[in-house]
Amino acid sequence: MATVKKVRKSTAPCYGAAAVWVAWAALRELYTPGQFAFVAVLSLGVFLLLRAVCKDETIETVVPDPPKEEEKSTGNAALDQMLSDGRKAIAEMKRLDDAIEDEKISRDIRSLEAVSGKIFEQVRQNPEKLPQIRKFMDYYLPTALKLLNAYDRMDAAGVAGDNITGTKERVENIMGTIVTAFEKQLDSLFGEDALDISTDISVLETMLAREGLAGEKLEAETIKNADGTDLKLEL
Repeated sequence: MATVKKVRKSTAPCYGAAAVWVAWAALRELYTPGQFAFVAVLSLGVFLLLRAVCKDETIETVVPDPPKEEEKSTGNAALDQMLSDGRKAIAEMKRLDDAIEDEKISRDIRSLEAVSGKIFEQVRQNPEKLPQIRKFMDYYLPTALKLLNAYDRMDAAGVAGDNITGTKERVENIMGTIVTAFEKQLDSLFGEDALDISTDISVLETMLAREGLAGEKLEAETIKNADGTDLKLEL
């Protein structure tokens, strides 16, 4: 839910200024330029007086949050749960990035957010890799968020005591290690792909050598044309 405040200005000053013209026209003559000028000044004075006296009305309207688009199920309950937890973790990282003023910590949080998003997307595309990130989801990710939340609370306290300062420094020092660990987790998801590619390359090299297609590239040769000019052949 969001609260929207709208200020409604009082209409009394406008009605008061208009009443001056009506009253003057009813009670006195209004023909000469001098009379018009006098009434104009008088109505302006009434307008400014009422503007200062009459308070504007502030109206608060509660606007419901737009309905969230439901994520389509993948048909795999464990994968759906992982993706849901991943979205919540990414949202919390965004909140922490906005809340924490220290630029280095915010930069590390953005790195964690980017790497985590790639991890979740890689597993979404390859559900068979879900067991590989179980410890990541059950321990490393929630622990990282726990440390960052503690840092956020202590930072918001605005006190430079030994406990707060020391704890904040320890969190700052370990953030680089956490980012590296997340990157290694992402890299490990490509282990089987790297092995498959390495095997394919080895097989390809063997077949090319067997067919005589993997020899060294011939050196460019230069021969003489009939007119004595050089002709360079590149093979």
